[in-house]
Amino acid sequence: MKRPTLEVVAARAGVSKSSVSRVINGETTVAPQIRDVVMRAVHELGYVPNGAARNLVTRRTDTLALVVSDPPQGVVSDDPLFSAVVRAVSRELEVAGKRLVLMLAESDQSRTRVEQYVAGGHVDGVLLVALHGTDPLPSALARQGLPVVSFNRTSAHDVPYVALDNAGGAALAVRHLLDRGRRRISTITGPLELHEARERLDGYRRTLRDTGRRSIVALGDFTRVSGAEAMRQLLDDDPDLDAVFAANDLMAIGALRTLRQAGRRVPEDVAVVGFDDIEAASYTTPALTSVRSPMADQATAAVHLLLGLIGGGPSNPVIMPNELVVREST
Repeated sequence: MKRPTLEVVAARAGVSKSSVSRVINGETTVAPQIRDVVMRAVHELGYVPNGAARNLVTRRTDTLALVVSDPPQGVVSDDPLFSAVVRAVSRELEVAGKRLVLMLAESDQSRTRVEQYVAGGHVDGVLLVALHGTDPLPSALARQGLPVVSFNRTSAHDVPYVALDNAGGAALAVRHLLDRGRRRISTITGPLELHEARERLDGYRRTLRDTGRRSIVALGDFTRVSGAEAMRQLLDDDPDLDAVFAANDLMAIGALRTLRQAGRRVPEDVAVVGFDDIEAASYTTPALTSVRSPMADQATAAVHLLLGLIGGGPSNPVIMPNELVVREST
């Protein structure tokens, strides 16, 4: 059966070919009654637009890139929440009739390939996950004039973003520990070259400073191993500490192991709070109190912001609220 053409649709609808083209390409200047008769003819005939030809007219590819600028050790892509981000982005783009391209930028060479691919006009916009403040990719992509939305704040001030309230979430955790009567509250940070790690440390420090208490800090790298090692360091440095706020759940899980090995009861001797509320947080012994990061909601908001930018909408940043999920570890 011969594929119906634009001319056949126009004849069935009783309008000009140019009117059909404007309806198919989503132009808003078409009268509602014209749009109705054209769409009725489209459905009756089973007309499918020629995507390649339409893209030449609209200069759209209906494809968006999810670019993850991740160091070789995989801080982002190894995060248990990353799969939730990919699923949420895929779901929202499918609803919007868009395709998704996933790209990893782990080195200077791969970042160059990402820049070249985007500059080649293969995508309409970019969703960017780049945690390092010195990462050159956000600025490089923004200079190309293509809509870009970051999953967190970047050093490129012209890149709109959807970010977690990292400092506010850390403050929630510390205030909860204070309300539980804890007085020597330590923290295990993430790698401080990452925005979210610095923001969570700032929230911890500011909250303790407001109560006249000193900070007790050990460095981690968002892995279980680093959490276990940092907890050992904290116990050596301050054996009387009675609480720890870990900047993510993986490090908190490592800290729980060290505390158990050291004969410290949780929460009787040391209370523990994590950040992210990954699935494993509710299965630790004891179950882990954690600051919930609404990653799926963040991904959905980022897609909506990017689609709005592509359509000429505003670029206002979005900050996602956190909530504390209280379990047995505090």
